[in-house]
Amino acid sequence: MDIHDIDEQPDNEVLFQEIRRIQPDHKPVKVVEEKNTEDELDLDGVVLFCNKWCPGCRRARIWFENNRIEYTEYDVTRNPAAARQVKEWTDGNLTTPTFYINGEVVIDWKEDVVARLLGK
Repeated sequence: MDIHDIDEQPDNEVLFQEIRRIQPDHKPVKVVEEKNTEDELDLDGVVLFCNKWCPGCRRARIWFENNRIEYTEYDVTRNPAAARQVKEWTDGNLTTPTFYINGEVVIDWKEDVVARLLGK
């Protein structure tokens, strides 16, 4: 067991590696390599718009992992195109987490709504 202060948590990839070690058959998630570019966003399937420090984003990642949901993640603090997209959906606010799930936008972590959209 490894315990960290909330502000000093390991990167998600470190956690995913540990999960894969414990559960070798665990389905990995699809996470987009963060780029500070103007590339077009991939909005197929389940997309999480987040940032590294957001508690709701952390809860969403854990929920996706526990439910073996594959998703794409964009960090709105590092990807200008992702930030613009979220602001368009949220009347100019940079609200995280924001989800785009098969054509539906969900603003903030609403487990019941996300679960319903994913048939869980």
